[in-house]
Amino acid sequence: MTDLDRRGEAARREAVHGLPAWTYENAELLALEYERLFLGSWQAVCHVSDVAAPGDYLTFDLMRDSILVIRDRDGALRAFQNVCRHRGARLLDGRGRLSTRLLCPYHGWAYHLDGRLAAVPAEGTFPGLDKTCLGLTEVQLDILLGFVFVRVAGDGPSLEEMWGAYAERIAPYRPEEMTALYPPVVQEWACDWKTAVDNNQENYHIPVGHPGYFRLLERGGDSFGNRYGVGGSVSRHRTKPSSNWVERMYQDLAPKVLDHLPEEKRTLWQFFSMLPNHGIDVYPDSMDFFQILPLGPGRCQVRVAAYALPDARREVTLLRYLNGRINRHVLDEDRWLSERVQKGLRSHGYAPGPLSVIEDGVKELHDLVRAACPVAALPEAPPPGAVARRDAALRAERAAAE
Repeated sequence: MTDLDRRGEAARREAVHGLPAWTYENAELLALEYERLFLGSWQAVCHVSDVAAPGDYLTFDLMRDSILVIRDRDGALRAFQNVCRHRGARLLDGRGRLSTRLLCPYHGWAYHLDGRLAAVPAEGTFPGLDKTCLGLTEVQLDILLGFVFVRVAGDGPSLEEMWGAYAERIAPYRPEEMTALYPPVVQEWACDWKTAVDNNQENYHIPVGHPGYFRLLERGGDSFGNRYGVGGSVSRHRTKPSSNWVERMYQDLAPKVLDHLPEEKRTLWQFFSMLPNHGIDVYPDSMDFFQILPLGPGRCQVRVAAYALPDARREVTLLRYLNGRINRHVLDEDRWLSERVQKGLRSHGYAPGPLSVIEDGVKELHDLVRAACPVAALPEAPPPGAVARRDAALRAERAAAE
C-alpha cells in the first residue's frame, strides 16, 4: 500500500465489515495475537530523558514478558529481558538508578550495567560454570525522535524505515530535547485491546464522542498511511473561538507564545498511529505517546506519557495546563466509549456492521489481525480449545493456495 488518503481510498468500492464479536474476548485468540503481533512489533518504553544518566533504568511489562531498559556506564542504552539467568527471577520493578551492579533479589547473582554476569555467590558449587555465557538476554532497542522502543522477538524494519518521511513532520518540534511533563498515566480499561485501538484508529466518532475536539479543531483534515501501518491525520484550530473557555484560551495563546515554531505549526494538531497498538500525538506545545497493551481477554492497559521542551514561562505553563485539561477529558471519553462498545459486543447475535471509508484505519487493523491470525475471520468462534488448531489449518490452506 502506498501513501493514501484513508477517506478517499480508490480501492474501496464495496462495503467491508469489521472483525466478528467473538474475537474481542477470546483468550485463545489473544495468545495467538500476542505471539504474532506484539512480540515482533516495536513497543514504546520511554523517552531518552527518562534514562538520562548511567545506571538509570526503567522496566516495561508486555503481558508475560518484562523488559529492562538501562543506560550503561559508557552512556549507551541497552534493553534486556528482565529475568535472572539462574532461576528466572524478575530482577527489577518500576524505575530507578543503580550505582554499580544489578543484583538478583533471589540468590544474589550480580550483573554489570551492560548485562555481563559479574559475580555468582558460591561460584565454586556450580560445576563448569562459564560466566561469559550467562549475561542478561539482550532485546532489540531502537530510538525514534527521542523515544525508546524495544522489540522482544523476531526481525523486521527499523523505526526509521517504518516512519520514513513522516518523522520529518515531527522533527521541527525538537522531540529529542523534550522531558516528561508528568509521570505516565496508566489505566486498566474493561475492553479488549482491539476495541481501544479501533477507537484510536478513526475520527468518525469525534463530532459525537469528543465535542471538545469538535469545537476546537476543524472537522476532517488531511489523513495518510503507509504499508508499515504508520499513518494518521492532521487538524488545525478552528478560526471561530470555542464556546468552552479552556479551549478558547488555548486557541488564543498558542499562536502568541510558541515562537520557537513556524507560525503555521502553532495551530496544528497531528495525530499519528503505528499498528498494532500505538498513537503519537503532536500538539503545538507538547507531544505524547499513547499505547494500548493487552492484559487478558476483554481487558487492556492504556499508557499515556507526555513530553515537552523545557520552558518555564508562565504563559507556556498555562498553555500546557489547558492542553492537559482538554486531553484528560478526551481520554476519559475514549475510555467510556471503548468500554461501552465492549459491553455491546457481548450481546447475543451481534454481527459487525459496515465500516465507513472514514474508518479505514479500523479496516487496516482488522486486516492486520486477519493476516496474522486467519481464524479471526471466522464469523463464529471455534469450540473451546480448538482456536489454535483451526488457525493452523487455515494457515496451511492459505500457504497451499499461494
